[in-house]
Amino acid sequence: MSDANGNWLLRLFGARAGETGAVLAGFSMFFLLFAGYFMLRPVRETMGVAGGVENLQWLFTGTFVAMLVALPVFGSIASKVRRRRILPWTYAFFASHLVLFAIAFSADPDNVGIARAFYIWISVFNMLTISVAWSVLADVFTVEQAKRLFALTVAGASLGGLTGPLLAIQLVGPIGHSGLMWLSLVFLLGSAVAGHALQRWRDAHPFGPEEELARARPLGGSPFAGATTVLRSPYLLGIGAFVLLLASVTTFLYFEQARLVAETFSDRTEQTRVFGTLDAIVQTLAILTQLFITGRLARRLGVGVLLVAVPLVVAAGFLWLAFAPVFAVFAVVMVVRRAGEYALVRPGREMLFTVLTAEAKYKAKNFIDTVVYRGADAVSAWVKAAVDMLASNPAVAAVIGAGLALVWAGTGGALARAQARRAGENEAQPRSET
Repeated sequence: MSDANGNWLLRLFGARAGETGAVLAGFSMFFLLFAGYFMLRPVRETMGVAGGVENLQWLFTGTFVAMLVALPVFGSIASKVRRRRILPWTYAFFASHLVLFAIAFSADPDNVGIARAFYIWISVFNMLTISVAWSVLADVFTVEQAKRLFALTVAGASLGGLTGPLLAIQLVGPIGHSGLMWLSLVFLLGSAVAGHALQRWRDAHPFGPEEELARARPLGGSPFAGATTVLRSPYLLGIGAFVLLLASVTTFLYFEQARLVAETFSDRTEQTRVFGTLDAIVQTLAILTQLFITGRLARRLGVGVLLVAVPLVVAAGFLWLAFAPVFAVFAVVMVVRRAGEYALVRPGREMLFTVLTAEAKYKAKNFIDTVVYRGADAVSAWVKAAVDMLASNPAVAAVIGAGLALVWAGTGGALARAQARRAGENEAQPRSET
């Protein structure tokens, strides 16, 4: 689509001349990635239930350990290859695993060991592949472009997140879980192609000679540089705390989801359809918010509103659950939390990285998005299990969740103020260090 043919897009969503190609490439990258992942997400939830809801904390711990193994591999790739090649190499790595799981599920679809391995694998897969896609977006857009274009571009994620579960609902019966994996593989490879197109757009619209020379070189440094960079930066530690609180709140709600679905639906195919339906509702709300609300909020009120609004709403939702711990209330709270995260919190969180260096955007960011997030998952899972064991009343966990959400909101507000200060410093001295 040419910019002339895309004038309606420019006028409606704030894109400028010459940016339509970037928006379409980024939109396609996220759409294909999320369509493939969300086709498999209901399968993951089904496999988690198959392994026993009472064992979920072990799966979360296994995921964290797997992430600790995977991150140095990613760090090595990020250190040795040009920035533009990080995404395709990472996606090719995971694509090879999808082939193996598709074959395994076709040969033995009811194997609990394979189900648990897939649950852990896809929990690593989704964190790394999505984090890398966001790294590319933060790398090719300036801070000013991010405020205008992030929401529009990542609306592709919500459209993909809507398409994926709808495909899962319709196709899980005819082609089974193995067939969904083959189809997801096609989407993942297509996302890598779209990411390459986004990099080519940046090549045609460079920041400047020094930046383009830097983009042509590997990032260098240690595979563990992401962790050390975070530990040296109060700003990155703040982002890590924000992600830790987000993951903790999410885990509390996730355990309730698994328990209630397991109690209500016993058939694996039906469970996959239920999880797919919830995903479809979430993504419908998210894409409408991203297209018509997120960008306008970011431009007029700043990043802070994106980082604070959802945690406050979630705190209220937890208190509602404390008084009415039933599936209908839970479904409303879970849908609002997830739709708000995709449409508001995630774009706001990624805007925090636009004021940082390339190494921070790839290595530190991916350390936070993977090890910190999954570590928080694992710890929160055991805390939730302990709370359930010590207090049989679900209201106790709900009140704790509300408290975590309020701290989460306060952290988001502080980070937004810090990001604004850094953006001002970068304008005076471009490309400042972390």
